Amino acid sequence: MKTLIVYFSAERGTTARAAREAAESLGAALYAITPEKPYTPGDLNWKNPLARCNREFFGKKEVPSAGKIEDFADYDTVLLGFPIWYGCAPLAVSCFCKGYDWTGKKIAAFATSGGSGIGKTAEKLAPFLPGGELLGAKLIHSGAEVTAWAKELGL
Repeated sequence: MKTLIVYFSAERGTTARAAREAAESLGAALYAITPEKPYTPGDLNWKNPLARCNREFFGKKEVPSAGKIEDFADYDTVLLGFPIWYGCAPLAVSCFCKGYDWTGKKIAAFATSGGSGIGKTAEKLAPFLPGGELLGAKLIHSGAEVTAWAKELGL
């Protein structure tokens, strides 16, 4: 079984740290989702109605990724990490997911959040993973929690 951890991390880097720790512990490959146009701190200020994150979310805008995973077909397990934005995965994640064939892959989503719960993240993410088996979504706080959950799921 070949495992890949794909993650999107914003300004605090919490998701990146958890993804790196889990990848090292699980012996998994690691890939960072990077928007073509990187976010600035001002872009992420959700309290400002004109901030980029709000314009993208409420305008349902595409957030294209810079780069592509060339050997994605070689992985049968994908752990997908991100911070919770607006009660779901950021548009950078769902737009990234649209660019790949998820057929036959086992997927586990992990999310970091300062205050939001996991809510219906799995249900909202599932349409972007056609053909894949989404095993669930879990709110985590560290790479050790990602590792423990992956083992619990048999990944």
